[in-house]
Amino acid sequence: MDRFTINPYREEWIADWCEAHGWTDWFCEQRSYWAFPPHSVMAVPIPTKVLRTIKIKHGMSADEQRWAFMAWVGVILGVILSYEIASPLPMLLALGFGAIVAARMEEDEV
Repeated sequence: MDRFTINPYREEWIADWCEAHGWTDWFCEQRSYWAFPPHSVMAVPIPTKVLRTIKIKHGMSADEQRWAFMAWVGVILGVILSYEIASPLPMLLALGFGAIVAARMEEDEV
């Protein structure tokens, strides 16, 4: 995945689930996780319900935590800078960045 993509899962979480349920050779293709179910010769997407369960069990991934932290730091710096220069522009830019991060954290299919 590229550097600006927020990955909602850690690879270990997917690998652990696949190992526990007999799925093999998992891979990520266009933000979708695929694997070979037991006794299968064709890869299928890991079910959305399973991904939701993994997400609920483990919470935020390291990518999500890092981007959320950057968004909070940006908002705090924006507020301080807006106060210091008496202009709302830094705060608006910081809040815009926070909104973009929040939107990127939303999962398309899950």
